[in-house]
Amino acid sequence: MSAASYTIGQLAKATDTKAVTIRYYEQLGLLPPAGRTPSGYRVYTPAERDRLLFIRRARSLGFTLDDVRELLGFADQRDASCTAVDAKVGEQLQQVRVRIRDLVALERELERLIACCQGGGIKECRIIETLSCH
Repeated sequence: MSAASYTIGQLAKATDTKAVTIRYYEQLGLLPPAGRTPSGYRVYTPAERDRLLFIRRARSLGFTLDDVRELLGFADQRDASCTAVDAKVGEQLQQVRVRIRDLVALERELERLIACCQGGGIKECRIIETLSCH
């Protein structure tokens, strides 16, 4: 094995990814099938490491695996327009904004519940009463 290749354990460590996840991404076709040593061990190249890092970054931005597959397809066509990439990122941004709006509404409701509490026992607890209402 050359210095420019990785075992699955080395790749996992270099990318902070579990080996089972790497194998899963291979199974899904997000990573190409790994080369094999004569003894059958998986061997990865720096290009596959970079592709895995791309996947990890996209996932950390909340993209689904289907989105990642689409983004990888765009990345594999270096001479194409980036209009589709911009649109995909714009969609993700809109979804994040919706989640933020929903979380802010949730925060306000929880604050309202806390404000209802006047201490005392569970029997008089307005939070429990509110949660129990049908």
